[in-house]
Amino acid sequence: MIAAEIFEPIDHESVVDTVVGKVETMIVDGVLKDGARLPSEREMADAFGVSRPKLREALQTLEARGLVHVRHGDGTYIAKLTGRAMSPAMLALYSRHGEAFYDYLEYRREQEAFATRLAAQRATAADKERLSAIREELEAAWLGQDAEAESEADFRLHHAVVDASHNTTLIHMMASVYDLTRRGIFYNHDLLRSIDDSGRKLLDQHIEIIESVLSADPVRAEEAARDHMDYVEESIRRGRELQRREQRARMRFKTGV
Repeated sequence: MIAAEIFEPIDHESVVDTVVGKVETMIVDGVLKDGARLPSEREMADAFGVSRPKLREALQTLEARGLVHVRHGDGTYIAKLTGRAMSPAMLALYSRHGEAFYDYLEYRREQEAFATRLAAQRATAADKERLSAIREELEAAWLGQDAEAESEADFRLHHAVVDASHNTTLIHMMASVYDLTRRGIFYNHDLLRSIDDSGRKLLDQHIEIIESVLSADPVRAEEAARDHMDYVEESIRRGRELQRREQRARMRFKTGV
């Protein structure tokens, strides 16, 4: 659940409009993201310094605008706003035409290089604290050989870098792209170890991205992001080729050829 502390007291004459405006700004800025559960009405009213009837009216306005969804007996959630980057039909088409997948990687390479460069220029103290915490998570997951924790920390890193770019369009567009990756639409995360089974090189690349942002070096940051995406593409190509070889070998074994 989102912490109530992010909502600040209001001293504006138009209380409802001000509450609505503040929540909308947090949505645009990527502070409140799709599916996030808001605090209770009491907590939000106390945080904003407004009455619960006024807060309820503001939430009704936000719901009418399609920005939040009130689930009676459960709470209020930020609506699904960014949608899917591609329709199910297009995703199925991509799966049948493998080369199109590399266009997706090309898109990610350019956007992540841009985002990482901006992050190195714009990251705040809070952004850097978040990145440092993720570095510790990545290192702990690698040392513990916890593939699931490593994958989750990987996703959090990419989200954190984009958030640190403080470009709201990038934040929302890339959130949709990362959702496809998280759901394994384009590739299985295990393929990233097709070159280096230990995962050490992948960890080193992630650390380099983090260090370049922490050191506020935009040129180094952009290069680190491009190198990482080049490695991702090479790993996936290698992994897919290994899968094809294994499939052919098993077929020959079964047929006795």
